[in-house]
Amino acid sequence: MARQHGHGHGHGHGHTGRVASTWSRLRHLLTPHSHDSSERVDTALETSKRGMRTLVLSFVALLVTALAQLVVVLLSGSVALLGDTIHNFADALTALPLGIAFLLGRRAASRRYTYGLGRAEDLAGVVVVLIIAASAALAGYESVQRLIDPRPVQHLWVVAAAGVIGFAGNELVARYRITVGRQIGSAALVADGLHARTDGFTSLAVVLGALGVGLGYPQADPIIGLLITVAILFVLRDAAREVFRRLMDAVDPAMVERVERTAAEVPGVLHANQVRMRWIGHNLRAELAVSVDAELTVLQAHALAHEVEHRLVHAVPRLTAAVVHVEPARGADTAHEVLAHHR
Repeated sequence: MARQHGHGHGHGHGHTGRVASTWSRLRHLLTPHSHDSSERVDTALETSKRGMRTLVLSFVALLVTALAQLVVVLLSGSVALLGDTIHNFADALTALPLGIAFLLGRRAASRRYTYGLGRAEDLAGVVVVLIIAASAALAGYESVQRLIDPRPVQHLWVVAAAGVIGFAGNELVARYRITVGRQIGSAALVADGLHARTDGFTSLAVVLGALGVGLGYPQADPIIGLLITVAILFVLRDAAREVFRRLMDAVDPAMVERVERTAAEVPGVLHANQVRMRWIGHNLRAELAVSVDAELTVLQAHALAHEVEHRLVHAVPRLTAAVVHVEPARGADTAHEVLAHHR
């Protein structure tokens, strides 16, 4: 018997869970709530709004930073700063595929796309990885060209100042994207935040390049450019791994254990297994089987499956739906399992 519960059950109860604040706990305690489809759609919309707001604000911040650096590049001719500027422009541009994905994720499920279009965000993550790779290739190419054909770097103090500005802008954007990305369960937004964080450290490398040129080592500038390229490749590896895991339906094993433990703790459940979970956009869905007393009626089994789903949605962050398959325990083992369960 498989059952996915998508109906409302308004009630006020003392569930405290893992919530962010005392106010949240009080509001949760005093306000009836449900897990019906309208609530889930509202939650998805709010999540997408937060993601879009994060993208817009970070896009503006990075674009202003990159434009300021571009002016300095044109004045100074620093290839290290050019590499950092290219990367900042690329990081700003990654907001576009993510923004499209968040908008698509708001669309309701249909007869063709029965889970909705939340997985568009995973495809956006692939685009982000490709943009990071392209920026690494361009920065590396320019650095090698400058090693082959050296050119003087001017206005070193301005170059160093642009590097500091780049670091500050990128670090602020990185913290914002990573924090919101983890809160809403967006792997693509977290990957984009890691991308911005690496940009910040590469901006500091620009300062070192300017210092080296000032001390009489003109090749310090293109060498720093190459080091920036290597740093970009490292963040490319991390971002690609994160996106690949999401595309392959990877989840934290601790979440699987929590689902098994929470389901097994429901009175009447003898055993929980066959847990499968996957991300769809920023939300989790789960499937599992629970063993129950073979003497239960269909109505009792339905109520038990309902209770399992209810507890899982409250216990597992970002979980919005659970399909619970109820199966009878084998006759000879039922009494033994019931006794063991209640010990």
